[in-house]
Amino acid sequence: MRQPFQPAFSMGRIALATGVTLLLTGALLASDADRGAADEGRIGTIIMHTVLVEDLDDQPLQAGESAARKLMAKIGDAPLQAVLVSECFEDLPWKQQLLQGIGSVIPSERVFGTSTYGSFTQQGTAGFDSVSLLGIAGDGISVSTALVTELGVARLTFEESEPLIKERLHAAGKQLADKLQRTDRDRLMILLADAHSPKNRYLVEGVQQVVGPDFPITGGSANRNEGQNYVYYQGKAHADSAVALMLSGDFEVAMSGQKAMENDQVIATAKDGAAEALAEMTGQPLGVLAFNCAGRRGRLHRPEDEWNAIRQALGEELALFGLYCAGEVGPLDPSEQVPGVLVGGSGWHVMFTVLGR
Repeated sequence: MRQPFQPAFSMGRIALATGVTLLLTGALLASDADRGAADEGRIGTIIMHTVLVEDLDDQPLQAGESAARKLMAKIGDAPLQAVLVSECFEDLPWKQQLLQGIGSVIPSERVFGTSTYGSFTQQGTAGFDSVSLLGIAGDGISVSTALVTELGVARLTFEESEPLIKERLHAAGKQLADKLQRTDRDRLMILLADAHSPKNRYLVEGVQQVVGPDFPITGGSANRNEGQNYVYYQGKAHADSAVALMLSGDFEVAMSGQKAMENDQVIATAKDGAAEALAEMTGQPLGVLAFNCAGRRGRLHRPEDEWNAIRQALGEELALFGLYCAGEVGPLDPSEQVPGVLVGGSGWHVMFTVLGR
């Protein structure tokens, strides 16, 4: 059983819209978000909202703008802390158009994320030519961010250059964590990198040299296909780079990670992992981050079966921000756990992190 640490999350349901672009939105109910401010002993509000847009007419600029406008309408006047982007558009020019569209609505310095193999939220799933946004807002949470470029591992193979990869990613992870502004209210690090599994293991180890082996970290690796391997920092794309976000505030975190490679096990571990993380949350859940292996999805007879299993475990109203990655960060499956170490970098996992208060 995973030990509960400290942050917040929420979800919704699938809806279909007519027109050129299929727009799916969902969020933490305002009544739940606002309730946090009124509770005695609580400090400030925390709001998490998700938007999922599938572009049906090859217009990433418009898709980005539409997603951003919908997200900001949900967030309202709450102070925006950060927006996470999961996108699956082809090639850098389209990705830059998408970021431009998002940046026309949301200040670019608040925009972070990664290219993925697709996204899923409480509303449904989407693959190519899609974007999902997670908005984190409120005065009960703050976000410190850092970027490290030129990791020096993008063109190295693990089989031929593992010692060099280990050296460079240990150094990069330490540098990344050192750049973050730290407080005694730090609760969760989100790590996004162009360092696919099994390289991501060494990046996490580098970060842990600074934050310690028992600090909650979750995240995922960018799409590993050539020309798709970008992470996003303050609205700009970077390859061979890593991004970290440190979430701080009055919230709790509960985590779970499980591994599987075949259809039935993929579905079962998704449901069990989501249920385990939710059960470990002692407070009121605010939202969920889910970093899922694209290889797991490729082993499914029907990709929607895993999503249905996750939604059954979490319910239909809790905000879910899910990404299909090329390597995941979080609590490892029991078959890969290292004693005394809370999280690691690996593949074939689905990593759930529930934030609550």
